[in-house]
Amino acid sequence: MTSASGTVRWVVYIVECREGSLYTGITNDLEKRLAAHNEGNGARFTRGRRPVQLKYCEQQPDRSAATKREAQIKNLSRSEKLRLIEQYQS
Repeated sequence: MTSASGTVRWVVYIVECREGSLYTGITNDLEKRLAAHNEGNGARFTRGRRPVQLKYCEQQPDRSAATKREAQIKNLSRSEKLRLIEQYQS
């Protein structure tokens, strides 16, 4: 993603896999990354769990911040992740 100023923006995202599991990742091109997940070229975790559906995303100013936020989200319980998704979708 590119901001109005032309700088690359990093995104932390959560996708829901076919069987209901949640996967959290980061990217600087969300559309391309979602396509890769759904083509089987994304993370190993999602390859056998396609298709995936975007449930949550948030922009971060740089890769470092995105990586830190990804770690925070990955440490949440499933119910906490679902709450985060619910707040995002409302």
